[in-house]
Amino acid sequence: MELKDLTIPNCKKFSGYKPCKPYYNCLESGCAMDEEGKMGTKILIVSLDALGNVLDNTPLLPALKRKFPVSTIHWMTMPNAEKILFNNEYIDKLFLWSDESRMIARNLEYDLVMNADKSDYACAFTNEVKAKKKLGFLLNGDGKIVPANETAMESYILGIDDQKKFRENTKTGVEIIHDVFELKYERDRYVFSLTEEEQAHVDSYKTSFKYDSNKIYVGFNTGCSELFPNKKMTIEQHVKLIEELIKNEKNMIMLLGGREDSERNNIIFNSFSDDQKRRIINTPTTEGIRRGACYMSIPDIVVSGDSFGMHLAIALQKYIISWYGLSCHQEIELYDYGVKLFPKDLECSPCWKRKCPNNLECIDMIDLNKIISSVNNFKK
Repeated sequence: MELKDLTIPNCKKFSGYKPCKPYYNCLESGCAMDEEGKMGTKILIVSLDALGNVLDNTPLLPALKRKFPVSTIHWMTMPNAEKILFNNEYIDKLFLWSDESRMIARNLEYDLVMNADKSDYACAFTNEVKAKKKLGFLLNGDGKIVPANETAMESYILGIDDQKKFRENTKTGVEIIHDVFELKYERDRYVFSLTEEEQAHVDSYKTSFKYDSNKIYVGFNTGCSELFPNKKMTIEQHVKLIEELIKNEKNMIMLLGGREDSERNNIIFNSFSDDQKRRIINTPTTEGIRRGACYMSIPDIVVSGDSFGMHLAIALQKYIISWYGLSCHQEIELYDYGVKLFPKDLECSPCWKRKCPNNLECIDMIDLNKIISSVNNFKK
């Protein structure tokens, strides 16, 4: 075969480096893949920042497959989000933000690039990607973030108009990002699933504390990102809630969280007597996102502020009791399975401030009795 006769297969498996299966020459015998194996429409999603946002964007994937049944989907994200998108059946290639990954992506030719992030670096990178069509957000010549397409305008305006974002908007973030990317919103769930090994770990852990299916397991996601430290209840509020809930014999408590919540969870756990501790499971917090997801998959209910842990609970299809102070409750999609608590008469909420100038009234106003009644009235 001469160079002039070379025809590269339009196939997801063909790399040009080695056969896609042993002893099969695709160039001589033709591509062995079925229609689903064809590259079709080539799409790059850029979703880098905030673990919760990355997970919140995964419902785009089934919507994309409905619009482009024969397609290849690549996703660019930060290295710390790799475990969120691991084991995702829709993603053909996951790029982790690095010089090498950006170099490779810039040399590919996409039909569609979709940037979900309003950040200088995400927008600048999207400017550089070769694509027939770009959706979402770009960077203009003055270094300003601008919408790339008409349907991105609503999201763009929400970002620069607090009145619209805080008071007038009624759409969830999932619905908004579908609009940005010109996709039909059908309330698809988050795409996140445990592996067989992870499910086996869940089963083993449940055996270790003698899981009782007749009990109601209530998970408390006690912390939040250090970026917005006021998305968590106080230790005292957690202790008070747990004291009340374990008065009901059917309730069992699970403390959940990440590495940054270890000390906090230990303080909460050690606030109780040995007898009370028999009703409280202090789950490991230092084993990473995937193991954290394993432990969060166990409870029937998850109580959480607006944090990555809340989004993970939504992805795991838990009944969510969520509360909001500085963030916008209307932007969260609970899929009709949960309760939202937010201050209705607090002028400064939401605010999206990292430091509160008003003594954290939104946290003081969390309706603990509503949380208790929601748990005690829950039916499996």
